Amino acid sequence: MSLRRRLPRVPQLLLNASLLGVLIAPPAAAVAPTPRSPSGGGLPLRVATYNIHAGAGMDGVFDLDRQTAELRSLKADVIGLQEVDRHWGSRSEWRDLAGELARRLRMHVSFAPIYSLDPAEPGGPRAEYGVAVLSRHRIVSSENHEITRLSTQDPNPVPAPTPGFGEAVVRVRGLPVHVYVTHLDYRPDPAVRVAQVADTRRIMAQDRGPKILLGDFNAEPGAPELAPLWRELTDADPGAPTFPAQDPVKRIDFVAVSKGGTAVRKAWVPGSVASDHRPVAADLLLRK
Repeated sequence: MSLRRRLPRVPQLLLNASLLGVLIAPPAAAVAPTPRSPSGGGLPLRVATYNIHAGAGMDGVFDLDRQTAELRSLKADVIGLQEVDRHWGSRSEWRDLAGELARRLRMHVSFAPIYSLDPAEPGGPRAEYGVAVLSRHRIVSSENHEITRLSTQDPNPVPAPTPGFGEAVVRVRGLPVHVYVTHLDYRPDPAVRVAQVADTRRIMAQDRGPKILLGDFNAEPGAPELAPLWRELTDADPGAPTFPAQDPVKRIDFVAVSKGGTAVRKAWVPGSVASDHRPVAADLLLRK
């Protein structure tokens, strides 16, 4: 669901605005062109969001094969992932989950760490945890934005700008589309989410064209702290809860799109216990 559990390893944090998403490209043959809309009035795009729980299912067992199968079944062009480990620790076998999923699905990837910690051994890879965008379309640029957070690595955290709001610009038949992926604060007190929503709106306002926001908001659609988002964005309401994956009771995972430039054709929540969240998928129509 969130960053609720205190994550292991507490070396020096690298909270630097210059942290950028890591881009990995699959073979060129893997990038399937988006088909033309039957009406010719726009470009269809299937997107999804999925909190992958660091590779573990509802049963707490790490199983990346299971999650790969779930993601593949979505047949999405663009996927936003949350709770993504990259050489983080034993719970995910020290693996690069973003890179592995991208290779298995033959997609491009942009990874945006929330935490980037010193390696366990000199010369080893940094231990990172964050969010990612997977895309069948070419990612032409990416950025790791800072938003307000309370660190789970600090025993006495205070709200501070921290990386981990990922943005990837993907080119869909020549049209640049801004895709953002986020993971909002889990705490019952909405104060940090209020600040995060304000940061999100400020960052997204700097961009033009179609915009898609994917993520685990840790709040339900009618939560007061989310209300400002709906001034510029449309919630692709799938009409079903997403958490917990087994017998879900609330929807805290979202696909949201910019008003005017993007239409939602349909949205749904696949039944799955490959994570502790269920994914959300949506078919969109991008207007040129």
